[in-house]
Amino acid sequence: MNRCGWVNQDPLYIDYHDHEWGVPVYDDQLLFEYLNLEGAQAGLSWYTILKKRENYRKAFDYFDPNIIISYDENKIEELLQNEGIVRNKLKVNAVITNAKAFLKVKEEFGSFSEYIWSFVDGKPIIHHFKDLSEVPATTDISDKLSKDLKKRGFKFVGSTICYAFMQATGMVNDHLESCICFHKNT
Repeated sequence: MNRCGWVNQDPLYIDYHDHEWGVPVYDDQLLFEYLNLEGAQAGLSWYTILKKRENYRKAFDYFDPNIIISYDENKIEELLQNEGIVRNKLKVNAVITNAKAFLKVKEEFGSFSEYIWSFVDGKPIIHHFKDLSEVPATTDISDKLSKDLKKRGFKFVGSTICYAFMQATGMVNDHLESCICFHKNT
């Protein structure tokens, strides 16, 4: 079976690739989770974050922004001592900042999903890449998304992170044409 070339042989990674990556996500809380996990990935590999995802979910109250906005210094210190997540103070604080910005976006647009999917006119962009070398790290859309998220107060949302988020949440289908998952989401 052909899969995208970035997938290693770990069953966790294969399952993520085959059942999650590139599948359109419209659930606000899951979108919030992905956005923050992609931010946590900055400077690291997605595989590193994927292995820690369950720890992240437990540590950050399953990415419930209504709970996260009330985190205080004691909770931040607890998170910075948690060996199950990336213990980077800027990244931990970014989740709290992002929760506040996320709730403002929800209030303004009715849902975060409505807001985020508006950048691709509400439907996935289907690419037809034959080789990993063709897959970009950023696009004009990820540039616009990054700029708008930053304007709204989000942190760790550079264009590369935004494009990875778009790939993960199915806003773009970047499975290679030869991949078993390419036609699942087209």
